[in-house]
Amino acid sequence: MVLSLSVVVLLLILAWIFLRSGGLKFSHALVCVLLGFYLASSSMAATIHSGLTATANAVSSLNP
Repeated sequence: MVLSLSVVVLLLILAWIFLRSGGLKFSHALVCVLLGFYLASSSMAATIHSGLTATANAVSSLNP
């Protein structure tokens, strides 16, 4: 839950920055939000979650 919440917050911040800088129109942001809701309720949600979890685990295991 913490991982998905942090990803949502990160995407929200990026969308806000793009919206404020003029690189992302409000209609584009709305389409992205709707796409996220539809993906979350689809059968691909478990696969996307597993992929994000594996990526987060791989990144967290890296030592600089």
